Amino acid sequence: MKWAEIVVHTTHEAVDAVTNALYDFEIKGVSLVDSMELTRSRQHRFGEIYDLQASEYPTWGVLVKAYTPLNELVNDLLCQLDQRIMSFKDLGIDIGDYSVTMNEMDEEDWSETWKKYYHPVSISDRFTIVPTWEEYEKKHEDEIIIELDPGMAFGTGTHPTTRLSLQLLEKYTKEGDLVVDVGTGSGVLAIGAAQLGASKVLALDLDDVAVAAATENAKLNDTAAKIEVFEGDLLHSVKETPDIIVSNILAEIIMSFSQDAFDALRPNGLFLTSGIIGKYEEDVVKDFEAKGFRILEIKREEDWIAIAAEKGEA
Repeated sequence: MKWAEIVVHTTHEAVDAVTNALYDFEIKGVSLVDSMELTRSRQHRFGEIYDLQASEYPTWGVLVKAYTPLNELVNDLLCQLDQRIMSFKDLGIDIGDYSVTMNEMDEEDWSETWKKYYHPVSISDRFTIVPTWEEYEKKHEDEIIIELDPGMAFGTGTHPTTRLSLQLLEKYTKEGDLVVDVGTGSGVLAIGAAQLGASKVLALDLDDVAVAAATENAKLNDTAAKIEVFEGDLLHSVKETPDIIVSNILAEIIMSFSQDAFDALRPNGLFLTSGIIGKYEEDVVKDFEAKGFRILEIKREEDWIAIAAEKGEA
């Protein structure tokens, strides 16, 4: 069987939007080749081995690689994808001098190509993301392992926004918390919250493919009993009062439901958000403060930020 490797070269800011667009076309195998991987400061205390070849990485931005069966529909898909990416400009997303290309691959080449970008990665003091095909043993007693199959997932924990979100969850989640994960994607944040002691996690996504992926990943990590995954538009279908709302999506969408988040949270509940490009930091902070949130901290990695905000008095 032949496969089409679709390669979108774009900016760091546009990566999440491009990835979501690809999944809208039901493309289920996505990998990221980030130019910043070559210069990123890394911690080796958990035994990770990094052997990166500069020739495999772009000189700027990110290569978003997606894989789909090669057939007569691919050219039409490329045209629709190009139009979708161009429309991101209307949302204020910088797509840069982007390009979309396509390569033909044999099935054996495809299956090994996207796997080579995924290895166990330490995300924080406790979390390590491990691809399902890798053998891995805990390096310390408190380490928490999240197993993911990137072939069926939106996000694998390797993107800065996911790392920042998990770090905030690690710091603020308490035993027995009710957590809502808005835009769950792969379910990685919902799984992390459950492993940290949340008694119940509501994981929502508009995309039925994401709902299926998050459901499978919850089972894979033995957290399905705590996680309820369902298709939902932001917080519209949530009737309970959460202790924490976590969301790793675009800044514009976060601000569009920040009032709903404030209203839904219990007193002193937390709104943990990421997916925010640095240039929108001031806008998001002003929006949160106007809604009544108190900013607890802002974490930064590369061009991305994550915000922990507490619900103040109404």
